[in-house]
Amino acid sequence: MASFDFRAALDAGCAIPAQPLALTASRQLDERRQRALTRYYIAAGVGGIAVGVHTTQFAIRDPKIGLFRPVLELAAEEMDRAGRPLVRIAGICGPTPQAVAEAGLLRDLGYHAGLLSLAALGGADVARLIDHCRAVAAVTPVVGFYLQPSVGGRVLPYAFWRQFAEIESVVAIKIAPFSRYQTQDVVRAVIDAGRTDIALYTGNDDAIVTDLLTPFRFGGTERRIVGGLLGHWSVWTRKAVELLERCRLAAATPELLRLGAEVTDSNAAFFDAANGFHGCIAGLHEVLRRQGLLEGLWCLDEQETLSPGQLAEIDRVYAAYPHLNDDDFVMRHRDEWLG
Repeated sequence: MASFDFRAALDAGCAIPAQPLALTASRQLDERRQRALTRYYIAAGVGGIAVGVHTTQFAIRDPKIGLFRPVLELAAEEMDRAGRPLVRIAGICGPTPQAVAEAGLLRDLGYHAGLLSLAALGGADVARLIDHCRAVAAVTPVVGFYLQPSVGGRVLPYAFWRQFAEIESVVAIKIAPFSRYQTQDVVRAVIDAGRTDIALYTGNDDAIVTDLLTPFRFGGTERRIVGGLLGHWSVWTRKAVELLERCRLAAATPELLRLGAEVTDSNAAFFDAANGFHGCIAGLHEVLRRQGLLEGLWCLDEQETLSPGQLAEIDRVYAAYPHLNDDDFVMRHRDEWLG
């Protein structure tokens, strides 16, 4: 791993699924299935894996649950066995002392960078946010995270991203505000900062293909969003890897734009967009349950489950877009991954 240039891999563009949490019916860690998920993503051809993020459930950090370190360790062990290098990203959240401590842990466990959530800082001003980011970036390389307000994020102005892009150990930014205006703020800030070494990744679940196909040009400089770090890519992952390859430096065509609309429609079902994303984690669990990778839909929070009508929506997109699922691939290898 020491010889692996993870920044070059990020710059080239990776499919990076945000890994869910496998639980038993008693809401305890299902280690066998947790390992199987990592094996699935590796076999699907991903360029990296993100662990300890929203889809892994932030409650794993609760001292009464105590799963943050064990889940990171399990994923790291499976990535060690992969036979090829992978970009290793882990989530970082909380106020500055917690975030700095988490950064130290993931560094010690061999993760390359931390996906930095700013949700805990509430209404802090730009100067306070930048101080926080610098404190974390002093411990480990950082992937910035622009999270949409409807699921706990906040609007972050151009001024924030312009200063954030000046932090030397920022290696990438996951852009997920679900807004064309705010997406362009990030790209413009990185270009204006002259940072050609910050990789741009989509987290915009409503515009995955659009993001990957768009040449952004500001001040005579053009940048592309080169990959995705997505909870959506934690399911149907083999097809997600193929999708990224199709979109890499491609021009927008009617066929690709139509495919993008299909991906967005599928995402709306999985992430429960109709109900304010209440069932977003359970929706991903349902897809993995159908494929036999998870045993059930259980989340750490018993209230976190499918919304009324969400199951029918998942049925609908499964029937409408059979070319988007990788069920055959999973069926061929599932027993091996669960072994």
